[in-house]
Amino acid sequence: MGRNLKLTLAYDGHDFAGWQVQPDRATIQGMLVSAIEHLTGENTLPQGSGRTDAGVHALAQVASVRIRSPIPVSNLRRALNDTLPESIRILDVQESPADFHARKSARAKTYCYRIYREEVCPPFLARYVYHHPFPLQEELMIQSAAELLGEHDFTSFAAVDAERNRENLEPSNVRTIFQSQWQREGPELVYTVRGNGFLHHMVRNLVGTFLMVGKGSLTGQDLKRILEARNRSAAAATAPASGLFLVSVEY
Repeated sequence: MGRNLKLTLAYDGHDFAGWQVQPDRATIQGMLVSAIEHLTGENTLPQGSGRTDAGVHALAQVASVRIRSPIPVSNLRRALNDTLPESIRILDVQESPADFHARKSARAKTYCYRIYREEVCPPFLARYVYHHPFPLQEELMIQSAAELLGEHDFTSFAAVDAERNRENLEPSNVRTIFQSQWQREGPELVYTVRGNGFLHHMVRNLVGTFLMVGKGSLTGQDLKRILEARNRSAAAATAPASGLFLVSVEY
């Protein structure tokens, strides 16, 4: 069986085709597979808490992986960081119980989405925000955020594809949202959402719909109507990946 390790990692997703291994494309999972094989000679497949999409970033993604190598966890963290590209950093490595699974054991996750509101976006921020300098009624977005709190069927905000429920592969699109909040942080308008799980593109689809509230095209009451419709076409367009961060995973 070997050891079951819990890896906590941060990454700049800009140059990667998302988390999941893909043929002939650079991915976070693929980089981890290569780094672990380089160090231990073992062919593994680290399981992430969820599959972040191309261009999405993580401050503290969690992965679980089984290895037979006896390398101490502190040495393994250092060696992995020496092997991985600088855009992926292993923050922590811990020995975990045999039944720990990064995705199945997760109880809650927090994401944030950053919108840069000034006319000129600094070039060193461009890959980490969505630059939207156009008029928005930010107060309406702030007021309407609470409409999503509680348990809802989020089908209207899930990508329509075979893997839309990719985080836990359950047939239900019902999720519970514990926190949904917009706030101004200097030149940025930031959305923070914490829930017991998220569907494919769910946060970006929520942000895209909130932007329509800010533009005056939708109201907070419309958010309830869109939820009840359970139809992706009822919601707005998907916001760009660049502004999205996986902040933390709770177990």
